Amino acid sequence: MSSSWDAWDYRQSVGRGPGSRDLVGYHVHATDGDIGKIDEASDDVGGSRLVVDTGPWIFGRKVILPAGTVQRVDDADEKVYVDLTKDQIKNSPEWDQTTTGTDDAYRGRLDTYYGDFYR
Repeated sequence: MSSSWDAWDYRQSVGRGPGSRDLVGYHVHATDGDIGKIDEASDDVGGSRLVVDTGPWIFGRKVILPAGTVQRVDDADEKVYVDLTKDQIKNSPEWDQTTTGTDDAYRGRLDTYYGDFYR
């Protein structure tokens, strides 16, 4: 990826924007398998993200995936594909339930972690 990768906005090729279908309930697939189901989705400009319940894969844990990690969305099958591996997602910073994702320090940790895979 180029240095212009933005963690918090969907890539143009994904085709998400105002008025797009809500992603809550969609299944999320890493490059090497299913990771869970979307519990929350935010389409805030400059702050779009997915909160994924990983179910039995990482029991009792949710992960945040910034919108920039989304490779494509299949609305017909209700699936979101990210271009990260399960291990890359599993090793991401813990989801901080006390923040809405707008805390600058928390967003910075997520941006740094995921950004390392794209820059």
